Amino acid sequence: MTDISRILLTGCSSGIGYHCAKRLSELGYRVVASCRKHSDVARLNEQNIPTVHLDLSDSSLIEQGFKDALALLDGRIDALFNNGAYGQTGALEDLKTCDLKAQFESNFFGWHHLTQLVLKKMLAQGYGRIIQNSSVLGLAALRFRGAYSASKFALEGYTDTLRLELADTPIKISLIETGPINSQFRHNAKTVFLNTIDWQSSRHRDSYQATLKRLDSDKPLNPYTLEPEAVMQALLKALTQPLPKPRYYVTRASKFTGIARRILPTRWLDKVLLKGGV
Repeated sequence: MTDISRILLTGCSSGIGYHCAKRLSELGYRVVASCRKHSDVARLNEQNIPTVHLDLSDSSLIEQGFKDALALLDGRIDALFNNGAYGQTGALEDLKTCDLKAQFESNFFGWHHLTQLVLKKMLAQGYGRIIQNSSVLGLAALRFRGAYSASKFALEGYTDTLRLELADTPIKISLIETGPINSQFRHNAKTVFLNTIDWQSSRHRDSYQATLKRLDSDKPLNPYTLEPEAVMQALLKALTQPLPKPRYYVTRASKFTGIARRILPTRWLDKVLLKGGV
């Protein structure tokens, strides 16, 4: 098996991406992180984490970011960890089409563009691994998370198809199914929500007030919330196991949902989800 040591990670300004880039670097991997903001690129570079500017919502910046990353990796890329994403909160009836498109641009189409660039290189090399950081909301839907959930459902189908299409190659494809992880995700989601949803005019106003309270909280909302290191351990397995799994489930929520969606009738699962089951 070819040694997997040169890795590009997206969405590394904070949370899962930052933690994994830092930890992999400490373990001796040759890491290139990417961030959307120039200030975050500078901050990580100051911490001796090689970082490039790459915005998944901008095709030209994806191509330039990948070019810059490849240069830092001396023209070889062993693995891609697709992680950069954000959460658009709000009922689908209140969500403007342009905001739904923006969600998909960053969470899905940008991933596709970068994956295509990486695949071309990996197919020429004759090896490589692509690990996609998905979500429990790619396994089951929740109210007011429709945009994010739809982008992750799309990613699930995309990645399953990619795995089948690359079955005759040495390139390995895995999904990491994350549940609640301690990060800046809620804070970022609140900013997006306030900028996109006219919540005070919605019939869901009361529910939105509860949503804002939830997004404001600094405490974990789920007693089974884990730290980013849990994702790091799954990522390490996807990078190092000779035959990596198609899916790695992280947190009790994703493990439960992965089982429940296979064995429960849809109406039963709906009842669980309407109670905020995951």
